[in-house]
Amino acid sequence: MSAEAASPNGASPEIRPVDNPGRRRGRARIDLRRLGRAALFGPASRGGLPDAIGHVAEAHRAHFPDADLAVLRRAYVLAETSHRGQMRKSGEPYITHPLAVTLILAELGAETTTLTASLLHDTVEDTEVTLDQVREGFGDEVCYLVDGVTKLEKVDYGAAAEPETFRKMLVATGDDVRVMSIKLADRLHNMRTLGVMRPEKQARIAKVTRDVLIPLAERLGVQALKTELEDLVFAILNPEEYEITRALIAAQDATADPLVTIAEDVRRVLREAGIAAEVLIRPRHFVSVHRVRMKRGELCPTDFGRLLVLVGEDADCYGVLGELHTCFTPVISEFKDFIASPKFNLYQSLHTAVASAGGDVAEVLIRTHLMHKVAEAGVVALGNPYVPLDGPHSAATIANAAAGTADVGRADPSRPGWLSRLLEWQESAPDPDTFWSTLRADLAQDREITVFRADGGTLGLPAGASCVDAAYAQHGEKAHSCIGARVNGRLTTLSTVLSDGDTVQLLLAGDTASGPSPDWLGHVRTAGARIAITGWLDAHPEGAAVPAAAPRPSASVTGGAMRRAAAGAVVGVPNATVRLAGCCTPVPPDAVTGFTVRGGAVTVHREGCPSVTRMLSLGRPPVEVNWGATGDCRVTLVAEAFGRPQLFADLTEAIATAGVAVVSATVEPPSEQRVRHTYTLQLPDAAGLPALMRTMRDVPGVYDVSRAQHPATA
Repeated sequence: MSAEAASPNGASPEIRPVDNPGRRRGRARIDLRRLGRAALFGPASRGGLPDAIGHVAEAHRAHFPDADLAVLRRAYVLAETSHRGQMRKSGEPYITHPLAVTLILAELGAETTTLTASLLHDTVEDTEVTLDQVREGFGDEVCYLVDGVTKLEKVDYGAAAEPETFRKMLVATGDDVRVMSIKLADRLHNMRTLGVMRPEKQARIAKVTRDVLIPLAERLGVQALKTELEDLVFAILNPEEYEITRALIAAQDATADPLVTIAEDVRRVLREAGIAAEVLIRPRHFVSVHRVRMKRGELCPTDFGRLLVLVGEDADCYGVLGELHTCFTPVISEFKDFIASPKFNLYQSLHTAVASAGGDVAEVLIRTHLMHKVAEAGVVALGNPYVPLDGPHSAATIANAAAGTADVGRADPSRPGWLSRLLEWQESAPDPDTFWSTLRADLAQDREITVFRADGGTLGLPAGASCVDAAYAQHGEKAHSCIGARVNGRLTTLSTVLSDGDTVQLLLAGDTASGPSPDWLGHVRTAGARIAITGWLDAHPEGAAVPAAAPRPSASVTGGAMRRAAAGAVVGVPNATVRLAGCCTPVPPDAVTGFTVRGGAVTVHREGCPSVTRMLSLGRPPVEVNWGATGDCRVTLVAEAFGRPQLFADLTEAIATAGVAVVSATVEPPSEQRVRHTYTLQLPDAAGLPALMRTMRDVPGVYDVSRAQHPATA
């Protein structure tokens, strides 16, 4: 069976905060745990629907009063008859699982198509029902959603079944985000009922939930699912810390809650200011309490919850903020405005903290009712992303505002920046293991920045991304030839870490044959850039043997024609392509040697280059190289200098005066008043190199100029 199962009295600890009669919880927090059990025991038949689906119908009509329930009845009948006779490991009829999953989504406000697919989500996987039958009975949309969440068979994929199933699911999510909504609700119900599984299987499922599904729930903004999944995983993977946290919450709930008094004071202040608002106490979930305890060491009574203020309009949020900061003592360091700058998962809210007259500090969340719906249900609250939603306060408006799109009549949350990047790099992941490990690393990056391109566009990148990441995000594989960058107008190294709001201009070499440096792997944060760089390096290994299909030519001259490089290098291999190594940039009259690399090409190095030592140690036979007639050549020079104003301008002017073209230039950050400039130059004649180096040494502040002896960092 596809769904994990457990007895209601299984070993998994039930996560349910102890209610305090004095704490007003209100309807803002959706109690999915209670409703999950209620789905199994529907009351009398309602409107011709089977008893068991009555709660789903009621929850759906609360969000969509005019919804046509006939299609839900047909889906339920097909699911119930298909799963009839199948039991969960707890002994419950299997139909209880799709019913509970559908109720979770109905409470979050999912539209009818999503609920229909949710009822049928295991039929193709676990019964004789086919996708064609689903398409014929319920249409292409429902069929696509069911197919998106259907697992791949282990008999066909073996150990790769799980990663390949997630790959398939993510690709489907790229076309319709509702696929992942169903998967998240499916995993939540499975996690609730995991107790009858063996402890090692509980731990395995919990780890995948922690590493993959919880980050996806966070990125899709489905906080109601994410927080409960976090608590369930916490109970399985950290049982001791979980019990400590549960005891702390139970002890606090048995005492007077200072948030009750602060909430009354806030209501009075807003009432006197004429602002219509609902003030609720929002208890922290278990993992949140645990994080606060780890951060602060000792918990205060107000650390177990936060105040939630719900208003009607955006402007009222700032009105509430002004009143709170006027009538209470604000903690300025706790203020964050996620309304003006929404999070990348559509989340909008004002965060602040205020101190009461008694000295108790309360954290306060301020948002509209619509913002709260999106904060709890995320993309589920947006419904069908391909149906225009009208109205000035529609969820489409929020989605498009967060995505920065101009078309406010159509919400399409299925391609946020992080998902687009994920879908791009997964195509290049060479095997399931690489995909699985890279996916977990990618999802672990939980914050995004936006940088501006020189042409006016924007790039969404994970926090900590460098210019290398920006290059691959903007140019794809063309970024292999990136030689430098300007950040906010200043020339900088490719290793520079970008900040939110930076403007970045990537500089590409005209020579498309150049490739990335292995050093770049130490600077990348995006999976796409890492896979692209690794792929290029694997395809161009300086020290790798030539494949058997392409035997290495003889290293001795046999009287055939010789191939000459642009700078006059002549090698003893007939009809071979000659490349001058970028790591040491040899020019006449340097002593040089060559090595045959993949494809039969010969790379020419200076004899003192570290690559020569490495290749000889690998048993690679050298190829004879001689200089022919000198001509134009490319060389990399490193200028060591004491930092001073105008140094870069003076060095560039000296090079230009010598009649030499600058291909690229990199200035490393100063260290102990010293700075290093690296120039890649195109000389009209190699014979002029010594004179050029003397000219650069004559620039005030420069104490040494040398040839590059290591791979360039840019």
